[in-house]
Amino acid sequence: MGFDRVRFEHVLERVARAAESAGRRPEDVDLVSVSKTQSAEVVAEAIEGGVRILGENRVQEAREKRDLLDPELAARARWHLIGSLQRNKARQVPGLFDVVESVDSLALANELARRIEGAGGGPLDIYIQVDTGDEPQKGGLDPGDIPGFLDNIVELGALRAVGLMCIPPLGRSPEESRPHFRKLREIRDNALAAGHATVRGLSMGMSADFEVAIEEGATSVRVGTAIFGPRPPA
Repeated sequence: MGFDRVRFEHVLERVARAAESAGRRPEDVDLVSVSKTQSAEVVAEAIEGGVRILGENRVQEAREKRDLLDPELAARARWHLIGSLQRNKARQVPGLFDVVESVDSLALANELARRIEGAGGGPLDIYIQVDTGDEPQKGGLDPGDIPGFLDNIVELGALRAVGLMCIPPLGRSPEESRPHFRKLREIRDNALAAGHATVRGLSMGMSADFEVAIEEGATSVRVGTAIFGPRPPA
């Protein structure tokens, strides 16, 4: 359907209400507008309409969109990679994404760090993807592996772990997602207690359940359908 300012503002209002009902400040929850499968023209309309964070699933798709956009317009938004990242695509991340939310292996982290260093930039903000639902096909680290993984990330100066991300099992009610959000928050709290002071972010919650995620401490929610409408075929 494309970008609609009314839908976007309605989602912002829902985010604000959920935050306030949880005793939190609305400005402490970022809205990532998931623009995957949307055209460059729609993305331009979204940025002009107030979207400040875009979520893309595929490196090549994001590259094609940015190549079609006016560079100054594209730079008005922060670009998050929220889909899985193959190591051979890591070379395209510098200058394309501001944040990678789907780091789920040390091999990928090492390759990303190498590419960021080679581009002379950094550090790159990353989220560590956690498999809270025992779904290996989705990617994500086992919760028990997070402490050691974060220790390894500290050694990579080109990367900065700013939070954790999860994708609960799909097709469930919002309340059924709550335990996954709670688990991710507990893992984050343990990381903070262990001295990983930068790991404050919790990227969790999508169109169907972001209000529950905010109640459980989400600092970033990823919303596509509620903003852009049903997605066009990929």
